[in-house]
Amino acid sequence: MSEIRNYTLNFGPQHPAAHGVLRLVLEMDGEVIERADPHIGLLHRATEKLAETKPFNQSMPYMDRLDYVSMMCNEHAYVMAVEKLLGITPPIRAQYIRVLFDEITRILNHMLWIGSHSLDVGAMTMFLYAFREREDLMDCYEAVSGARLHAAYYRVGGVYRDLPDRMPQYKLQTMPNHSAKDIERMNGNRQGSLLDFIEDFTNRFPTYVDEYETLLTDNRIWKQRTVGIGVVSPERAQQLGFSGPMLRGSGIAWDLRKKQPYETYADLDFDIPVGVNGDCYDRYLVRIEELRQSNHIIKQCVDWLRKNPGPVILDDHKISPPKREDMKGDMESLIHHFKLCTEGYCVPQGEAYAAIEHPKGEFGIYIVSDGANKPYRMKIRAPGFAHLASMDEMSRGHMLADVVAIIGTQDIVFGEIDR
Repeated sequence: MSEIRNYTLNFGPQHPAAHGVLRLVLEMDGEVIERADPHIGLLHRATEKLAETKPFNQSMPYMDRLDYVSMMCNEHAYVMAVEKLLGITPPIRAQYIRVLFDEITRILNHMLWIGSHSLDVGAMTMFLYAFREREDLMDCYEAVSGARLHAAYYRVGGVYRDLPDRMPQYKLQTMPNHSAKDIERMNGNRQGSLLDFIEDFTNRFPTYVDEYETLLTDNRIWKQRTVGIGVVSPERAQQLGFSGPMLRGSGIAWDLRKKQPYETYADLDFDIPVGVNGDCYDRYLVRIEELRQSNHIIKQCVDWLRKNPGPVILDDHKISPPKREDMKGDMESLIHHFKLCTEGYCVPQGEAYAAIEHPKGEFGIYIVSDGANKPYRMKIRAPGFAHLASMDEMSRGHMLADVVAIIGTQDIVFGEIDR
């Protein structure tokens, strides 16, 4: 009788369901996973080391490239850490704008997650629906920063500029394949300011979430693929260092926006969704409810920002650059601008850790300063790193097809894991 042996299978890094450059070495007994060994480092760009060679204000755009699905949230943790070292507080309007864009980013992240996760499991329509909504929110990014992905919009001391009074319009000249009627319809909700455009989106979005739930929540195939898969107990989730929806899906109501409020979250009304069973299905339900709660927070921010004009960055030219028109006519402003762009600013000696409730979990930046204009050391606490470390435990005993569902539920992006 021939000997039965386990065999080893390479899952990724080219596999589309590996969500980036993940090489998963699976030891299998037939179709059952005996052991899963994630190999990372294929996207390593030394962000933490590069930050030690650049002035504080020049490292900020690197943050966009960590978790490249939740761009502004990464920036937020970084600017908060530097502000903590400098001992400054941004203007209240800037704080509300940051919270507004944090929640827009949370929706963007969860849209990509639900689109790719359901596509991996076999639901094609969700992918198309999710990207339809992402387009509107990408336009919000573009309106404030000029970029759809790597925004670099947050600044130490506030944000780059105030929200625009007019949204960019579609033009017939640049879209010759569309009729004038199409262009008019597409520009229908772009006649007002950015806040009007966002408000229009928040009024439409709950209906879209209902559509997602109609497609998935009671779908027999979706439930067969997610219920009871990748179960993590509350105690084990804490021991493994889970955070965000991965921790809340296991039944622990831990959210930094409530437990350690930052910016203006303490003044806003929202709930924290919590799962019961700690499986892929519960984590899906948690994220779906987070979409609704983020929409609710965005509405509150829009209302406040309409009623309260004001500065969006500190008027301290040692930290924030002067206005362009001042720079053209005032020698002192020109010197400030030149010094900021070449040397940056020196930060007092000390250390600071700033963490935010990133869409994927607790994203933290730890900076050690020796009093120079660049960090002595910087450490990034990426939520996905702890989640991927649990891959072996979550997938052991499951089938090969369930590995795809588990990678999807972890919401992995390799920019932040490899850093």
